[in-house]
Amino acid sequence: MLGDHLWQSTLVAAVAGLLALMLRKNRAQVRYWLWLSASMKFLIPFAVLVDLGRRLAWTQAPMGKKAGLYFVIKEVGQPFTNQPLEIHSRLLPTAVSPSPFYLPPALAATVWLIGFAAVVSTRYLLWQKMSAALRQAVPLRAGREVQALRRLEQLCGVHRPTEMLLSSAPSEPGIVGIFQPRLVWPRGISARLTDGHLNAVLAHELRHIRRRDNAVAALHMTVEAVFWFHPLVWWLGGKLVEERERTCDEEVVELGHERQVYAESILKVCEFCVESPLACVSGVTGSDLKRRVANIMTAPILKPLDIAKKLLLSSAGVTVVAVPIWFGLVKPKPIRAQSVANDTAVAAPESQVASITPAKSGDRVSIFFTPDQFTATNVTLQMLIRDAFGIQDDQILGGPEWLTTDKYDIQAKIRRPTAEQTEKLDENQRFRIPGLRLQALLAERFKLVFHRETRNLPVYELIVGENGAKLQPSTATSPTAGSDSKAEGRKVFVGPGQLRGQGIPLAVLVDVLGKQLGRSIVDRTGLTGNYDLTLEWPADENRSSSPGKTQDASQTPEAESSLFTSIQEQLGLKLVPQTEPLEVLVIDQVERPVDN
Repeated sequence: MLGDHLWQSTLVAAVAGLLALMLRKNRAQVRYWLWLSASMKFLIPFAVLVDLGRRLAWTQAPMGKKAGLYFVIKEVGQPFTNQPLEIHSRLLPTAVSPSPFYLPPALAATVWLIGFAAVVSTRYLLWQKMSAALRQAVPLRAGREVQALRRLEQLCGVHRPTEMLLSSAPSEPGIVGIFQPRLVWPRGISARLTDGHLNAVLAHELRHIRRRDNAVAALHMTVEAVFWFHPLVWWLGGKLVEERERTCDEEVVELGHERQVYAESILKVCEFCVESPLACVSGVTGSDLKRRVANIMTAPILKPLDIAKKLLLSSAGVTVVAVPIWFGLVKPKPIRAQSVANDTAVAAPESQVASITPAKSGDRVSIFFTPDQFTATNVTLQMLIRDAFGIQDDQILGGPEWLTTDKYDIQAKIRRPTAEQTEKLDENQRFRIPGLRLQALLAERFKLVFHRETRNLPVYELIVGENGAKLQPSTATSPTAGSDSKAEGRKVFVGPGQLRGQGIPLAVLVDVLGKQLGRSIVDRTGLTGNYDLTLEWPADENRSSSPGKTQDASQTPEAESSLFTSIQEQLGLKLVPQTEPLEVLVIDQVERPVDN
């Protein structure tokens, strides 16, 4: 994370340098703002903008298929397309477990802290020394210096009168303070300055107040303290001071002060005073003195930016902000399916007692949940992912080839949620518990890492037919709060060409139909109850696809299709082909489990 931030900030500074080079014949103020933008980039990681893009993507993502309830799975044999009935759950974001603390980061943090403390301490001591001199300074309320200052304040647009302090310290004239700036004037310097020299120096200091240069310098000093190890931030500090002073020089000359008189005033101040040790105290002698005097004497009055350069700078600024936001929109953050969702408050499976071995049981496929155990026979990892997240094959992208070929037998002991835990859950949350446990198992034993995206996929909308639904509301008893049995009051049987359910929601029907058709089903019926239903269709005409394979959305099934006809005649429901954006799971990393 820190490495990304550093190279991104370095790249922004390089782009700022290139733009500054292109604009070297324009006003110094433009280059000053470029360097300031590069400095502030160190305080604003692109990760903040990327996260904003991800949040925008999350708020715009469709809800997709809403599945919700779990139940005990019966064994399903080879005649039924080798696919077990999937367990339904939402695709839930889960947290990444923190990396263990180890020595190299600790050493790096210690070194950084030492450097940070050294920079802050050094500047604190310099500020204390300057503060001591200020405490001995006395207000200057009359004299030609004050009269000239008030006259120039009106000319420069400084509306609040600036307090002038007469100091015995040898420091140059400078502005101290951010919210209430004060002008520190060294004792005895006025005798060395003519009225023209005095007006030029005061005009320069008032430009610092007008531009709030002390506040900007303090911000960059923060960057230098935090990123003291990066040479670029110190170089940026020098460029900021250089362009800051040159900007003030240009503005003083534009106010009508003679170039020669102004250059002489700077040299006289340098003869009598020493430069301020802190950049947040804006003086008159900063930057390369020889170059400044040469620029004052020879540089022409610079013109403002033309339209082309304004468009260039605007495009660069929009790009710097828009690119990370766009990145967050199109590439969501990888997350690890590792911990059980917080809203369930249930324990994860005890992975130390889970057995995962290569399948040795032929072609029979089964997935079985009991309150204390999860058993799977002859299953692929693709099947497990579908069951854990309640999605279809077409919603699983990426991953190695063995995802759909290697088969496993799994036995895992599961801690039963306590009555106190389950009492806090609603009915649907209780029935999602098995899939959430399975997500944790996939993270621990298969090292599953994934992220979510939104893709346009061919789907079927499940809607109520013209003559209304023919579903029988269930009279089954719902599970009690303290019960962990998902079969209590709910029964499901899926076999070749038939589905029989007691007390089940339409989410179960949606999932079974999705497996038969090889395509995601979106429930648009608006029916939210639990039903007793029976659906039968000719087994030799089921349309189940192989794992990971989807059908072309253009291949619209005919009205007389057996399965479609059975759905409409027996349930009063109808499937309509559509293309919709759906949430998909993109696998970033997965490993074969170690045999045990």
